[in-house]
Amino acid sequence: MSDPSHTVSRRRLLSSALLLAGLPEARSAQRQAPGGSLWGFYETVLKRCKYIDLTHAMAPGGPIGEGFKDFTVGAAVAGVSIPGMIRAGDPFTYAREGVAITAYNLPMDHIGTQYGPPAHMNDHGATISDIPPTVALRPLVAINVAPQVARDPGYQAQVSDVREWERRHGAIPAGAVVMFRSDWYKQWHDPQRFTRQPFPGVALATLKYLHLQRHVLMHGHEPLDTDNTAPRFVGEKWLLEHNFAQAEGVAHLDQVPESGALITIGFAKFAGGTGGFARYVAIAPPEWPHGVSLAEQSGAPLPTHAHRLRRGPDGVLG
Repeated sequence: MSDPSHTVSRRRLLSSALLLAGLPEARSAQRQAPGGSLWGFYETVLKRCKYIDLTHAMAPGGPIGEGFKDFTVGAAVAGVSIPGMIRAGDPFTYAREGVAITAYNLPMDHIGTQYGPPAHMNDHGATISDIPPTVALRPLVAINVAPQVARDPGYQAQVSDVREWERRHGAIPAGAVVMFRSDWYKQWHDPQRFTRQPFPGVALATLKYLHLQRHVLMHGHEPLDTDNTAPRFVGEKWLLEHNFAQAEGVAHLDQVPESGALITIGFAKFAGGTGGFARYVAIAPPEWPHGVSLAEQSGAPLPTHAHRLRRGPDGVLG
């Protein structure tokens, strides 16, 4: 049974889902908009929706895969001298140059919340720069296996979990993103426990069901690994060798509705990248109790800090 605190009446949720799909009010707004553009849909629907960030903020000391070196952060230094401004080797500062420029020493492209393309394990697979822009906005399915994980931290999401979701909500839409809520993201601030087995995952049979029978875009999970079959990585190898991608290290799935929402997908587009530093944002119906609306956080102007920004011991501005 789903968490009562995250249940919206089926009528209200269906109404919002129809709005998100552009029916009927959004279609009317589209007809009224200049040139039949999507601006009316934005004004009448998206502007009223709730937005939930599903992404961890990355900082040194966070969870990373076994055997990898952590990344470092600090002030960028001038490569050459600029007369009257800065000398080669000096860091850029607010006090002297009036700017802050940050340098990131990234020993790998699998850090934090990620978009995992096939090239990670497939030497013929798509790299991060090959991912098409059509992945940007998709239906979001959230399957709650947190109760099972609470009893068994190594629980692997089963086909039966997916079918139970479909029994209550209907068939998973083709092209959707299916996220498995395990609440494992709450362990993020304990990196050793977060990455140590047992941790939750997704069974190979479940991945096959989603891709071969429901034809989803991809799935997502809260740990950094697809399943607990290391070093064989059975599920991940099957996915990537069959040219499917995945989302890893996702957060706050306990704040999204199980159905009726959308997800936006963004990532840093490094040419030939085998991993993507990703940003996932859920868009929930306006009546959803979690998240923020544009009325609450418009994005312009952005909020300011109460104190002057300074770099901490880890080099991060705060």
